[in-house]
Amino acid sequence: MEALRATYGDDDSSDSDSDHSPTLALPANSNPQTEETLSSPLPPPPVSLLHPPNSLGSLDYLQTGQPSRVRSFPHVEGNYALHVYIPVFIPSISKKEMGQFLKRVSSVVPNLHVVDIDVPLNTLCKEEHKLEQVALGREFHISLGRTVPIRVHQIDSIVTMLRQKLQFQKRYWIDFNKWEVFINDDRTRTFLSLEVVRGGLPEITKQIQAVNEVYKLHNLPEFYKDPRPHISLAWALGDVCGSLKKVVEQETKSSVFKGSLQSRICTSKVGGIECKIGNRTHIICKSPDQ
Repeated sequence: MEALRATYGDDDSSDSDSDHSPTLALPANSNPQTEETLSSPLPPPPVSLLHPPNSLGSLDYLQTGQPSRVRSFPHVEGNYALHVYIPVFIPSISKKEMGQFLKRVSSVVPNLHVVDIDVPLNTLCKEEHKLEQVALGREFHISLGRTVPIRVHQIDSIVTMLRQKLQFQKRYWIDFNKWEVFINDDRTRTFLSLEVVRGGLPEITKQIQAVNEVYKLHNLPEFYKDPRPHISLAWALGDVCGSLKKVVEQETKSSVFKGSLQSRICTSKVGGIECKIGNRTHIICKSPDQ
């Protein structure tokens, strides 16, 4: 058991990825697809995360108080958070226009933070290279299943079955066509995201179905009935979906993206699927070059 804990970490740090499936902003009486939120305060990220080889200089704002996130499920000894996802990187050619869009939105909604590292977005917007490198240069995730707690004895079975179900995957392109606003179930966090509405959607939907089959066999909750694949770039505390959605719609109409589903905000080639359990990442499949 101690060896397993050393490999996967304890559950205090195991569900850090549970912020990656926010829900589309819908009325309170609707039944939206939800993001798994965190329920106990998480520490701010180490400053070293924002000092890659091409140093960005001092980011003193990390030393200030950070908004708290909460866990979606309580601390239970021996539980580990499971998250199955497609890793996504934003191509360099798209970063400049996307950065300009984020700047404009942040100037109107100043309480936005970068997803995962929780750095204030309006602070990064002061320097373009920091905005592109920190806010847009990290790995993003398209969730293929809910982030849920699992027991140690389930780990090997889940990983094995995921690999069996997803082993024959061809490379395909994902088109992110639409800026969208999502909100979590308890309406404590609002997210600015890029949604997949056309290119790559059929492939992602099939992969979600495969992950659902594995979840069902382990008595885990399935993914949302009508999934909306997306990556989240920024978040705000509380329910600000109304005001944020209004700003996004206005800026989209006036931007180079023109608000059209035909236009591509950015495109990414899928190279594989990963599964994070606790602190350990498992490679589920790698798509062959074609």
